[in-house]
Parts: sequence; structure tokens; C-alpha cells
Amino acid sequence: MIHVACALIEKDNQVLICQRSTEMKLPLKWEFPGGKQEEDESLEECLVREVDEELSLQINIHRPLTKVEYHYPDFSLTLYPYLCSIKSGELSKNEHEQAIWVDQVDLWKYDWANADLPIIEEYIRIVRQTI
Repeated sequence: MIHVACALIEKDNQVLICQRSTEMKLPLKWEFPGGKQEEDESLEECLVREVDEELSLQINIHRPLTKVEYHYPDFSLTLYPYLCSIKSGELSKNEHEQAIWVDQVDLWKYDWANADLPIIEEYIRIVRQTI
């Protein structure tokens, strides 16, 4: 099982989403930024490292959401989502096709990697409760 941390980075009622490159597994699918946990690394350390590597952003981690276990035909993963905000840095896409800010209510308009779908559902519920 692969352990992956991902960031729902919020700014002005928008969330940062990334489109996987054509060279990645699940090419051109949308996802929340993050990546695989390395040995002897906490999930939070993994998330900070991956977001910095992928997007040149330093983040504040605020709270975890519910983890998701998902089985694709050729691999399985556990996805650990966190609500985050930007601490510093200028956004640059170092690994993805695209990295864009979208309105929270528009998240369903994109072609997501399946493992991210339960995260979107939970996130939308949280957003609706705070309105």
C-alpha cells in the first residue's frame, strides 16, 4: 500500500488543484497536490516537502480530513488529505501540466483521479457547514 499525503490549499474561497502530466500514472487527471510518504517521514513532513518540490510553495497545515483507501487496477494507495494555507512562496508548476485556483463550488467540473472523489465530497460538506 502506498501512503500519499495531499493538500487542499485554500485561498479566498478557492482551492489549488493540479492536473497530472502525460508522463504520470493517471495522465491528465486532476488531483490535490502532494505525494508519497518516504520512510522515516511523518505525513505532515511529506506534505510540506512534496508541495515545496511540486509547486515551490511553503504551507501551513491546519487539519486532517478523513483518509481514503483506494484500489486502482495496478496499485493501491491510502490518501491522507489535509486542509492547508500558503505560508510563503510563488506558485510554479514543476511537475504538473497545470496548477490552478478554482472556486470551491466548481470542484466537480474537473476530471478527477478516483481516489480524490471522497475527499471532494467531504470538503464540500465542510464548506457548506461554514457558509
